[in-house]
Amino acid sequence: MAASPTELSWFGERFAAIVDNVERVIQGKRRTIELVTTCLLAGGHVLIEDVPGVGKTLLAKALARSLNCTFQRIQFTPDLLPSDVTGVSVWDREAQRFVFRAGPVFANVVLGDEINRASPKTQAALLEAMEEQQVTVDTTTHGLPSPFIVIATQNPIEHEGTYPLPEAQLDRFMMRLTMGYPSRRKELEMLDAHARGTGLEEIGPVVEAAEVLHMADIAGRVEVAEAVKGYLIDLADATRNDPDLLLGASPRATLFLQRAARARAATAGRGFVTPDDVKDVLEPVLGHRLILRPEAQMRGMTVAKTVEGIVQSVPVPGTRP
Repeated sequence: MAASPTELSWFGERFAAIVDNVERVIQGKRRTIELVTTCLLAGGHVLIEDVPGVGKTLLAKALARSLNCTFQRIQFTPDLLPSDVTGVSVWDREAQRFVFRAGPVFANVVLGDEINRASPKTQAALLEAMEEQQVTVDTTTHGLPSPFIVIATQNPIEHEGTYPLPEAQLDRFMMRLTMGYPSRRKELEMLDAHARGTGLEEIGPVVEAAEVLHMADIAGRVEVAEAVKGYLIDLADATRNDPDLLLGASPRATLFLQRAARARAATAGRGFVTPDDVKDVLEPVLGHRLILRPEAQMRGMTVAKTVEGIVQSVPVPGTRP
């Protein structure tokens, strides 16, 4: 059943409340906050790649507080084991059986701090959790709570002692975002607002976990016309045939693009997706999946420029000959 106008109006109010609440702590980054919240409601995960000190961890904590959800932080290090993430079975002498002790991944909002510092084996421990919302330990499968989002961070500058995320794991993230430095005006506001602390303790929940699940259900019922679906496939196909790209968008990327566009349409109070919704989330969804050819890099091409060129070259529905 398609989302009703009443549901979409309620969705927009709750979405704005979440973003406004987080923005009380993270000044001047409304676009990033909106995209992270969109990703949550679309059932995806986010990789935030930026330099230290720009608010990546604070954003994840503020989001969890705004949703009245459980939050866990995993500090990735080279000696971190997969069981440190997923949990482990221990022998209970009184019960005379093994008992599962859940790891930090069993939370609604999981912050994977500096994920590229962990070994590939530990990084892979997140794959099942991110893809299927469950973990398997000692042949037993344990479901993860809902809603569920992994917000992973990494520093793009410091590469010593790091293990770059392989393409297979990058593809599990719906979006890759950057925080960026605040404007001068916003940084002045930050100095006044956070003179004695982060301000995190001053914000409280504005929605409940059950409401987040209902919002995700509404977003999933936003209609996508056949012409817009064709537009999604045309965009993905253009990346696969672009001469400057060594690797184009996967079918998973097309699915993520549709889910993210649905959530964006719902925030605008519309029960249907437009091409502009698709364009709005295109670079965050596709940017980390595309790999440039070396010769294109030597010419000064970037993934962002390539995506912009693809958007201009692919006909929008209604303008095709």
